[in-house]
Amino acid sequence: MQCTGHITADNLMSLEAYSKWRKAHKPEIIAHRKMRSIFLGEHVNVQFESEQTIRYQIQEMLRIEKIFEEEGIQSEIDAYAPLMPDGTNWKATMLIEYADIAERKRELARLIDIEDRMFVEVEGHPRVYAVADEDLDRETDEKTSSVHFLRWELTAPMRAAVLAGAAVKLGCDHTHYPAHLQIPADTLASLAGDLKP
Repeated sequence: MQCTGHITADNLMSLEAYSKWRKAHKPEIIAHRKMRSIFLGEHVNVQFESEQTIRYQIQEMLRIEKIFEEEGIQSEIDAYAPLMPDGTNWKATMLIEYADIAERKRELARLIDIEDRMFVEVEGHPRVYAVADEDLDRETDEKTSSVHFLRWELTAPMRAAVLAGAAVKLGCDHTHYPAHLQIPADTLASLAGDLKP
């Protein structure tokens, strides 16, 4: 799977080519996704997206739905490509995970606005709060969604600091879910690759 910086119908694999590629490379994609996933506390899983994860997601959707017509391919690209970081930001899928249904219902009601309280903090710089769910609102007056899409815009000095090796915290300062941690070195190295100086 060749990363080009821009996903188009012309640089995706055909269904046949992807099927062969997938058999050989699925474990490395899973490892890449796992390395870019951070559990914040026990119930919030932040999965940082990359061109590789988004390209894989699009190819998987085309495979599962058996989409080979140009219009259908473009529709999948349009749905997922906005989740790919563009050099000035980090983008992530946030999953709020509670195994027990009753507990999940109760907590999603308590965690309204959690997506707006998610932050990254580059060492020596102020916190940056996520811009959440730019495609559509994912919460109601009664509860938040268990899935949110987040974007953190980093200033040029913040990006330079990350590329120079500054530590970065990921956190949440929601009243009902206060948590933060330092992003592990291997994950941060991968995230630094998403940034342009």
